[in-house]
Amino acid sequence: MATAPAPIPGTTLFDGEQAQKGYALNKMCFSFNSADQRQAFKADEEAYMRSFGLNAQQAHAIRTRDVLGLIAAGGNVYYLAKFAGILGLDVQDLGAAQTGMTKEAFKAKLCAAAHA
Repeated sequence: MATAPAPIPGTTLFDGEQAQKGYALNKMCFSFNSADQRQAFKADEEAYMRSFGLNAQQAHAIRTRDVLGLIAAGGNVYYLAKFAGILGLDVQDLGAAQTGMTKEAFKAKLCAAAHA
């Protein structure tokens, strides 16, 4: 029998339950692959969120640009990267936010791990 992985402090495990919880949010973020869809979002964020059926927690996190809130609401970091791109952020910004580190400290930690 497999044992559950040890929790990582400050990290929300993206599992099947989180995937179901975040389906609408992740679907919306995936739509940002299209420049037209990014424009539609920027033109009317509220209508765009409603069209994907975001729940109150997800919509609040989008409105407040709360990346950790988006992850807690079922967001997958790879789909959230599409939303972060609209805000001028990248995946390292998301990783830093998730771990409570500055982007520079997060990058240094990644580099140190790669050279270990």
